[in-house]
Amino acid sequence: MKISGHILDVRNRRLFKGILHIKDNRIERIEPSDTVDGQFIMPGFIDSHVHVESSMLVPSEFARLAVVHGTVATVSDPHEIGNVLGVKGVEYMIENGKQVNFKFNFGAPSCVPATTFETAGAEISPDEVRYLLEKDEIKYLAEMMNWPGVLFNDPVVYEKINIAKSLGKPIDGHAPGLRGEKAEAYVKAGMSTDHECFTKEEALDKLKHGMKIAIREGSAAKNFEALIELLHDHPEMIMFCSDDKHPDNLVEGHINLLVKRALAKGHELFNILQAACITPIDHYNLEVGSLQVGDPADFITIDNPSNFKVLATYINGEKVAENGKTLIPRVENLIINNFNCDPITESQIQVADEGGKINVIEALDGQLVTNCIEAEASTDQNGNLVSNVDSDVLKMVVINRYQPAKPAIAFIRNFGLKKGAIASSVGHDSHNIIAVGATDEAIVKAVNLIIKAKGGVSVVSEKEEALVALPVAGIMSAEDGYDVAEAYSNIDRISKEMGSKLNSPFMSLSFMALLVIPSLKLSDLGLFDGDSFKFKPLFVKHS
Repeated sequence: MKISGHILDVRNRRLFKGILHIKDNRIERIEPSDTVDGQFIMPGFIDSHVHVESSMLVPSEFARLAVVHGTVATVSDPHEIGNVLGVKGVEYMIENGKQVNFKFNFGAPSCVPATTFETAGAEISPDEVRYLLEKDEIKYLAEMMNWPGVLFNDPVVYEKINIAKSLGKPIDGHAPGLRGEKAEAYVKAGMSTDHECFTKEEALDKLKHGMKIAIREGSAAKNFEALIELLHDHPEMIMFCSDDKHPDNLVEGHINLLVKRALAKGHELFNILQAACITPIDHYNLEVGSLQVGDPADFITIDNPSNFKVLATYINGEKVAENGKTLIPRVENLIINNFNCDPITESQIQVADEGGKINVIEALDGQLVTNCIEAEASTDQNGNLVSNVDSDVLKMVVINRYQPAKPAIAFIRNFGLKKGAIASSVGHDSHNIIAVGATDEAIVKAVNLIIKAKGGVSVVSEKEEALVALPVAGIMSAEDGYDVAEAYSNIDRISKEMGSKLNSPFMSLSFMALLVIPSLKLSDLGLFDGDSFKFKPLFVKHS
């Protein structure tokens, strides 16, 4: 096969006219030529850190959507399904991804369960980490979220770190807000990347110690604007990632959108493409082509470097997308799950007022971090705490989905719902059921829709109820990715019609149980202070 065009050789930072000669899925030779097609040929894009599960799609469906935007590979942390099903879940992701022509590069989850302050569905031991890391398909030790364990020499944490080092596989970091001597110690322990920086100053602090920074722009956490200026002075230390991408956003675009935005801000073309296409290959030792002789024939064609419209995507020499349409066929997706939860009642989510103020989670749009604020409690005629839509202090619940247990209750600001409720069994990291709503009745209805389906995201309004079923581990659909995206867009629309002003209400909701991100979150065991790593009472206690 031969393909001609203007070749963007990112590794050697040159642009020339040429013809690619492809044989046996690899680039056999590159022939300079004055007579070529008008298209531009360049390496494909790589998402340097993503939880495929957060797209609500199994890997084979994620691939079908991603290739349309020029993505040829991902560095994928199967941490989410790991928390539900352990090693069995990780192996499910590997095998499902193998069914399609796309380059998934999975990591071995390092923190399953993520903390001891919530109920997960599984545990991955150091021996199981070794078992996974010895697989060719596992390229790295996934994000080490337990940074206190690193700094305070937790023996289990270091056993996992040392296994990765002994096998020569890199270790991903995860340390939001970590600065100074603590950041230096964390990097020296072996953490080589971080995708959690939300200020330029924090990123610079980590860069100076040799840590690569993955600039994240996902459905909930958006750090591109804060960090993109780093690309000018540190082009070989920057990567692009989405971390978490909901299906409707994946239909709209992927890493290609970050490339376009960086160009619009005046960044140098080859610096941008270094971050989007090359640095992940080198850092993780990926079997992904970078448009060199002998490489796998992984590349894309675009109209021109100013517009960056993806014309076609090739993986191993096979065209997998063309003119905005996926060419990857659907495959059969097996269902595996871990769900053991009974329907709840309104009485189970009632909390009697103890007087005084309550501690409230303040959600921040576009961020995973939250604030802890105090607010006046609102009560019903029976003296039970209820949502106050006027002050936007709404009741939130988390329900253990692995075994019958009492729901945990808290309150949250900035979801903005004036009526109804939304719920999800996508609740990072342990994926218990999480819901927020204007009334107890609506919360219970939304939760029970999910319990009946053994996984999903739901919305209940005065007029309608809607559910996107997620039967694969309670976090993914086995259906066509484009259909899932359309169904998700519908419930997202309803939630915003009910008053939510958040850019991505369901993605934001899923992170309100993420205890490893400060400051205040809710697990199935109670309200949790992510700064002190201790539980916090619902009612304010002043000494």
